[in-house]
Amino acid sequence: MTLQQLKYIIEVVKRGSINEAAKRLFISQPSLSNAIRDLEIEIGIAIFERSNKGISLSKEGVEFLRYARQVVEQAELLESRYLNAKPSPQHFSVSTQHYAFAVNAFVSLVEEYGQDEYELALRETKTYEIIDDVKSLRSEIGILYLNEFNEKVINKMLKDANLQFHSLFVAKPHIFISVRNPLAKQSIVTIEQLQQYPYLSFDQGEYNSFHFSEEILSTLTHKKSIRVNDRATLFNLLIGLNGYTISTGILSADLNGNEIIPVPLDCKESINVGWIAHRNVALSKLGTAYVEALQRVIAV
Repeated sequence: MTLQQLKYIIEVVKRGSINEAAKRLFISQPSLSNAIRDLEIEIGIAIFERSNKGISLSKEGVEFLRYARQVVEQAELLESRYLNAKPSPQHFSVSTQHYAFAVNAFVSLVEEYGQDEYELALRETKTYEIIDDVKSLRSEIGILYLNEFNEKVINKMLKDANLQFHSLFVAKPHIFISVRNPLAKQSIVTIEQLQQYPYLSFDQGEYNSFHFSEEILSTLTHKKSIRVNDRATLFNLLIGLNGYTISTGILSADLNGNEIIPVPLDCKESINVGWIAHRNVALSKLGTAYVEALQRVIAV
């Protein structure tokens, strides 16, 4: 086992593809594949599971990656201390549902810990992909919500992937609407009052199950319904069409301006928003700092 082989494993996990990792490492794809297979034979485990859809870490591979990262980090500290080597760029990835507070925390993380070089990733993506990203360690942390309707399905997926949910806060549902929406001056709105307005939700792709919806009350029918893929489009449609979406009520004027406001929704549901990570893998320095940044942002 060599330090170079460990770096290969880390790069493949980071890129999610042997071919992409080989390009970054400036070696041929067959050479990289052979190096990984040689290592797997030497240590007697399959680090990656291979299928027609590509590769993903095996259960043993997740544990191996944790040790590999520790070894590589310690080696880089030695090189930096005694060989005056340049520190490697920092790496951190998070996958999240479309929450402004997750972006705020990411900004805080970069401002506090960003060095001259870093390679970070913030993926606002679909619920199923958040779980898959963390399971495969493409992202160290995922952010999503649980409620009475979806928790049985989501918790089973988390258990099967050996992931753990950590609650950040529990919120009462709000609608996000334009300040010019006729409902904007109300202290609370009902489901019935929303019927004439377009309902906006985030598309979940091939996993468009009610249980993966980012919005609670996903089984309700709507006379006017629009699905979108990104937060900017959703906010533009909230303003342009007097539409609404259902979320936590937490918004950031710094990032989103003052054109969108939250209004409480009259219903008995609750939204438990939290972060997920591997149960047996300690968070990295940046992972821990990001969770701390999340806690600061939502406390404001």
